[in-house]
Amino acid sequence: MREGSLQAPTRHPVDWQNPEFYDEAKLEAELRRVFDICHGCRRCFNLCDSFPRLFDLIDASPSGELHDVKSDAFPSVIDACTLCDMCFMTKCPYVPPHEFDVDFPHLMLRHRVVHAKDVPFTDREITRTDRNGELAKFVAPLANWATATDNHLTRPLLEKLAGVHHEAALPPYTSETFLTRAQRNKFAINKEAPAYGKRKAVLYATCSINYNDPELGLIARALLAKNGVETEVAYPSCCGMPQLEQGDIAQVVANARKVAMDLQPWITKGYDVIALVPSCALMLKLEWPLLVPANDPAYESIKMLAQATFDLTEYIVDTGKRHGLASGLKPLAGPVALHIACHARAQNMGAKAMEMLQLLPESDKITVLERCSGHGGSWGIKTENFEIALKVGTPVARKAAEVLRTANEKREPAFIASECPLAAAHIVQGVEKLNGKNVEPARAYNPIEIFALSYDITRKKKG
Repeated sequence: MREGSLQAPTRHPVDWQNPEFYDEAKLEAELRRVFDICHGCRRCFNLCDSFPRLFDLIDASPSGELHDVKSDAFPSVIDACTLCDMCFMTKCPYVPPHEFDVDFPHLMLRHRVVHAKDVPFTDREITRTDRNGELAKFVAPLANWATATDNHLTRPLLEKLAGVHHEAALPPYTSETFLTRAQRNKFAINKEAPAYGKRKAVLYATCSINYNDPELGLIARALLAKNGVETEVAYPSCCGMPQLEQGDIAQVVANARKVAMDLQPWITKGYDVIALVPSCALMLKLEWPLLVPANDPAYESIKMLAQATFDLTEYIVDTGKRHGLASGLKPLAGPVALHIACHARAQNMGAKAMEMLQLLPESDKITVLERCSGHGGSWGIKTENFEIALKVGTPVARKAAEVLRTANEKREPAFIASECPLAAAHIVQGVEKLNGKNVEPARAYNPIEIFALSYDITRKKKG
């Protein structure tokens, strides 16, 4: 047996339809096996809060060993896992094909699947993003008023009823979805661009862009049109990442079947698929093929979709490398504190947001932040987790704050950017804790916005 591993990590399909998957005795035995390996290694101590909690439990036991830790203490470790995959992708020396066969995130997922029935009603309802978005669009101004962090009337009520921390930033809703706006807004394809006639793509809108930030979707279409790429927009349903976090694999698989079957005709016609949010790209590329059984009628469509899917920043970089980008790029507008989202890193494609911004003139003004923001999707907004989420994200916020302070001293514009919309807002909140709320910028940016600014493509109105 070799110590550690230099081989590329591989992942096994999640065998969630096997009755043994739900055997609690076998689950506990696997938890203890993996936790003991983690105890003997401890390389992941500075990632999420799961590992400090585990190591504290062990260190506080009479023997300082795992066998003296009671199993009823394990849920606190499991609850702190945000399924970011960073331990699997960047830290653990014992992931498959190593003989120890450690996949910590998918083990945490297994525990959540087995105990999915115990998820509180309000937690399940928060993750129903399509239902919530469809309802909220009819009362978007009212919903946004009620969820604003400075609303001292409604946010305490939301905290009491739904367990959402009163200070946690929540994404605003829109009255008109990206799918609706895409049907009305047409973009002339730049025939002078090197990629003209060579690429076409269907944009998988994602729940975040469709219901919360359609303007970013329009920016993406305008940017791609500028570079000669024909685009269409589709949104059959959410990718299921919120349900995955709660262990509802059956719902995730149902969403996967629906999306894959809907997008298959586009792929057959030669369209690439671009997911507009890294978490969704990760689901389409990597998680769905592991969750949908190989004997499922939709499995071949799932595989086809995985092979055709690009992350948005990945697609811009790929277009530039293959064909070249349209002329007219202006210098970077100002220093950028660029957070590389965990679910972008988990795609194992490189730091594409950084590569994209480095295509701009004066791209030496980029400070790359590769640690976790701490948000973790619906996990980070919960009352019991929000302060922990800020603590985990403090190293990122500290570096971003430093970029802002330096820029303010020089009286030049600066940007906080992340490919993940939830992470971006969370980092801004962390910076406000360090710098004070009067320090600009007042909002976070997506790196696509910053790249589009170099072509004078901007938001028509606030997202």
